[in-house]
Amino acid sequence: LLEKMADVSLKEAALIVGVVAACYWNSLFCGFVFDDVSAILDNKDLHPSTPLKNLFQNDFWGTPMSEERSHKSYRPLTVLTFRLNYLFSELNAVSYHFLNLVFHVVVCIVFLKVCKLFLDNRSSIVASLLFAVHPIHTEAVTGVVGRAELLSSIFFLAAFLSYTKSKGPDNTIVWTPIAVTVFLVAVATLCKEQGITVVGICCVYEVFIAQGYTLPTLLDTAVQILRGKGSIPFSMLQTLLKLIVLMFSTLLLVVVRVQVIQSQLPVFTRFDNPAAVSPSPARQLTFNYLLPVNAWLLLNPSELCCDWTMGTIPLVESLLDVRNVATLTFFCFLGALIVFSLRYPGDSSKTVLMALCLIVLPFIPASNLFFPVGFVVAERVLYVPSMGFCILVAHGWKKLSNKSVLRKISWVCLAAVLFTHALKTLHRNWDWESEYTLFMSALKVNKNNAKLWNNVGHALENEKNFERALQFFIQATQVQPDDIGAHMNVGRTYKNLNKTKEAEESYMIAKSLMPQIIPGKKYAARVAPNHLNVYINLANLIRANESRLEEADQLYRQAISMRPDFKQAYISRGELLLKMNKPLKAKEAYLRALELDRTNADLWYNLAIVYIELKDPTEALKNFNRALELNPTHKLALFNSALLMQESGDARLRPEAKQRLLHYVKEEPQDANGYFNLGMLAMDDKKDTEAEAWMKKAIRLQPNFRSALFNLALLYSQTAKELMALPVLEDLLRYYPDHTKGLILKGDILMNQKKDIVGAKMCFEKILELDPNNVQGKHNLCVVYFEERDLIKAEKCLVETLALAPHEEYIQRHLNIVRSKIASLGAMEQSSLPSEGTAAAEEKKKSFQNLKEVKNEKTTAQSTVDNSKEHLKNKKQTEKKSVDKETPKKSTKEIKDIEKKRVAALKRLEEIERILNGE
Repeated sequence: LLEKMADVSLKEAALIVGVVAACYWNSLFCGFVFDDVSAILDNKDLHPSTPLKNLFQNDFWGTPMSEERSHKSYRPLTVLTFRLNYLFSELNAVSYHFLNLVFHVVVCIVFLKVCKLFLDNRSSIVASLLFAVHPIHTEAVTGVVGRAELLSSIFFLAAFLSYTKSKGPDNTIVWTPIAVTVFLVAVATLCKEQGITVVGICCVYEVFIAQGYTLPTLLDTAVQILRGKGSIPFSMLQTLLKLIVLMFSTLLLVVVRVQVIQSQLPVFTRFDNPAAVSPSPARQLTFNYLLPVNAWLLLNPSELCCDWTMGTIPLVESLLDVRNVATLTFFCFLGALIVFSLRYPGDSSKTVLMALCLIVLPFIPASNLFFPVGFVVAERVLYVPSMGFCILVAHGWKKLSNKSVLRKISWVCLAAVLFTHALKTLHRNWDWESEYTLFMSALKVNKNNAKLWNNVGHALENEKNFERALQFFIQATQVQPDDIGAHMNVGRTYKNLNKTKEAEESYMIAKSLMPQIIPGKKYAARVAPNHLNVYINLANLIRANESRLEEADQLYRQAISMRPDFKQAYISRGELLLKMNKPLKAKEAYLRALELDRTNADLWYNLAIVYIELKDPTEALKNFNRALELNPTHKLALFNSALLMQESGDARLRPEAKQRLLHYVKEEPQDANGYFNLGMLAMDDKKDTEAEAWMKKAIRLQPNFRSALFNLALLYSQTAKELMALPVLEDLLRYYPDHTKGLILKGDILMNQKKDIVGAKMCFEKILELDPNNVQGKHNLCVVYFEERDLIKAEKCLVETLALAPHEEYIQRHLNIVRSKIASLGAMEQSSLPSEGTAAAEEKKKSFQNLKEVKNEKTTAQSTVDNSKEHLKNKKQTEKKSVDKETPKKSTKEIKDIEKKRVAALKRLEEIERILNGE
């Protein structure tokens, strides 16, 4: 590339760098907007964990080319540069915008080199400067996805420059530049599809510039040969040979490209490109009218818009439409230029011809004339055609400036155009600062595009400004009443505002706009996949009502009947079937979804949850592991598989469970649940110091973490640090005053360690306020009465307790002891009933079984994952809430430890009873 730029001086290059920097410096402060979200933020192909081969199997947006929803835009080399950006700066937008700016500088300098082939030095610089500052380029340069245009243009121009060196001395063929050209064309095409059109420019260059033919000459030669009055000249044979090689190479590229898209054109809706689905003559008239619209944008880029779809440009439905005058004028002007450039010899006609080639040929793929595209007008696709426009303007300016009368005014006009264009570009860049600024600027130009109203609504929705977002979504439905997506947006926003009735009404309107279901008919071509989400959204809304679960299931089945390959419907239906307690049917739904996509980690995760419901933890763990093979950072799979391993009671699985939880806390360092469960694992392994550290970290992150607070206090009480447990229990009871087990543990410590009978009594009385039938609390209160020497009250209390738990032998024994003491007051005064013998001992008999708050309080999540981020987040919260359930699950070893403590406590109790009975 540097060799090809050898005759561009350092001063010229520095001038271009300075001008581009002055026009685009503020683009570095812009974020990811519009299509950048899909191509950068949501594109997993950028992540280092994604295999490089995926770049060559997926489209520009990260969707597999084999899927119908793919846009079939195959640009792996462009995505590779995004991946390099991600490698160095992840999602820091500055680096992406800076690289775009650098690529634009390179294009401008290479374009200067191309201009020097057809213009003088001064005119070439003018053309290059005009190209550098033209406002139409802001979408390609400031919008990150515009990099496809920039990269493709670099190799496009390089391929052309290489081809210009294929003519040797005495009109011989130099094959090396041709081979390089073919390679560069392939590279340009892998950056963006329009790169292949440079072959047409090379062909025109070869015939009319390199060989110097004119159209009359070619026609005369052809006539002579057909009449048998002459043979094909040798130079023309050489030209034909070069053209055949070029065309064969191009054909090969086209065949490969068709194979890549699997002979399927992308599916677009009438909202993307209304004219594409319109009948004749509206279709032809509108598509032809779009040509002068694009030309006007190059000539007068004063009103730029990021989105020209839907109702931006009304259809031209009649020959009497006044806009047909613009179409006719455009074709007359274009025809005149073509005739001039092909008919007459000379440098001027050659310059015009090459300018026209640069305008017309690269624009053909986006023109809608041969096949429909997913837009009406797109400013970024004018990036290469604007090169030809700039050459035409520079050439015309040279003609004017050479005339002494017009020299000064031509320079003034040139300066004015360059200055105003540069200012417009600088100002336009700020529009791309955020999605809100971009779409609001578009609405100033065009208020008839429902997509723009929707996009402003989305921008406000992302800022949680649902009230304002709703206004824009409603406006979108008014601009385009049959826009299914707009009604879905209204419904979703009402749902976010907790207005379920209004949300359901909006979803029903959207559903009514869908095609009627005909059994056995597939709607792949008629229904946009995202529109089918209306069934999913409506079902997700109504299934919150337990009485409407069957109705929700019917909606999922409707979506599946319209598209049997609609993966999301199976996923959502599987989740609903789980909620309906139909795990076997849920399993069927997920297995069907896995037939459509076996690389979806969320599906394997969901299937694992189903196996948990089916009480098959071994199979559940296998599916968790499959999810983690596909996505080693799948947070929910890491978390819940670790819990499953922990709950299995298999000590061999604990090291792996710990590793997964450590991985989880690395991914989610602010989630206290990860540290809490690491603490529980450490308690299982009798690593008390480590368990204490993890529990404290969980509490630092979430000071009101109920389970962590209680289990830390319990850990202290089990390790003879009862006094350290007290402040922890104080925190627990401040957040949860009705925490029964916390009150029992606190009362036990106050009575046995602090000898604070009054404080202990308050704890036990509080328990009975909350639950008058709590046996542990009532028994311990009886012990308090005994300690206070109120034997009559103690006896009455124990009688009431025994009535609550008539089969508890220890309560009967204690009652007998108290009655014995009452009968023998002398002995009673000399003895005491330590709470260690009643409360604490029996507490340890019971509390180490009942009091220990779910030695983990962990229950594997019963919900499943939806592909949507919002749903995933909700499920994650559900799972983590389940951690706080007080459902004890103990290993065999734990039960044995508890039994030992219970036996020891009973022995102490027997000794106390012997003392009390005077033995």
